Amino acid sequence: MFLSRSVLAFIFLSSLLLFPAYSIRLFKAEDESDLFMEAPVYQNGPHCPVLGKDTLICDSSIVHIAMTIDPEYLRGTIAAIHSVVKHGSCPQSVFFHFIASDSSSVVPTQLTRIVKSVFPSLSFKVYVFQKKLVRDLVSSSIRQALDNPLNYARIYLADLLETCIQKVIYLDSDTIVVDDIQKLWSINLTGSRTIGAPEYCNANFDKYFTSDFWSNPRFSKVFEGKRACYFNTGVMVMDLGRWRQGDYTREIEKWMRVQKDKRIYELGSLPPFLLVFGGDIEAIDHRWNQHGLGGDNLVNSCRTLHPGPVSLLHWSGKGKPWVRLDAKRACSVDFLWAPFDLYKFHGYSRHRQLDGFRFDSL
Repeated sequence: MFLSRSVLAFIFLSSLLLFPAYSIRLFKAEDESDLFMEAPVYQNGPHCPVLGKDTLICDSSIVHIAMTIDPEYLRGTIAAIHSVVKHGSCPQSVFFHFIASDSSSVVPTQLTRIVKSVFPSLSFKVYVFQKKLVRDLVSSSIRQALDNPLNYARIYLADLLETCIQKVIYLDSDTIVVDDIQKLWSINLTGSRTIGAPEYCNANFDKYFTSDFWSNPRFSKVFEGKRACYFNTGVMVMDLGRWRQGDYTREIEKWMRVQKDKRIYELGSLPPFLLVFGGDIEAIDHRWNQHGLGGDNLVNSCRTLHPGPVSLLHWSGKGKPWVRLDAKRACSVDFLWAPFDLYKFHGYSRHRQLDGFRFDSL
């Protein structure tokens, strides 16, 4: 099942009208968990697999989702979790793996408390990503936010997560899932493919690398004989078993070292993925990453939805929906994010959202 624009509009209206205050219990003002409201409880239906009690993290029937978690994007992470469990056919059969930085101002135990207070029945674990792993590998990019070492944590998922976990869905914190996550999980990675993601072969692939890269045969031959297309690393299905076998973390690190010396790209953690996996991606339907909703990295730049069905919305780019909504400078697509926001102290009114929402823009 995918969502058309008219259905998305209906979901937005329904979320506003059918999301009554009594369905959310407010916290007592005791600690940092007071920042968010408690989400409604979403339970498995009778068709869902029976879950084990003690070894849930290694249960073969579980959907595994990995996300980074930090104070700056915590509000987005909470909304993304909410969207997954709200639309999932078996929400209790989803296990979240949150990757936190060891240099964060909010320690992992605090982040664990916050998530647990918002989603008391959620199955999850917080892992610590050591900044030193990439300290000497990260080079500056065109946008400071891309230089955050935590952006590179997705490269180390095969090392961080338990070895019993053979497959994971990676999601950025500025995403919203409006379809059943089981559908994305069920996609098979054929042959020896390690990653599945929507591909965008009409994009100008040359622009992701510098002229120094393309003029150097030693570098550019990596794409020889391949039809390499752009893919966004904010939504990926990853076969961790194949990743470990291919030792792809070390392969990506090799290119990061080249970058430190030769400056062959400008876009943070994305180009190394393109260098290692470009031309060998399991192409997933575009409805699973309606990306670019954060604009073109320009102030006051709004995007509309791409043509076609929608299963996942992605605010990649500089503009984040919670920032624009609070500033009362929202784009139309931001109102599709708002119903999943559980932050108590937002600067917008849920009832006023309808006044500024233009359905003809979707």
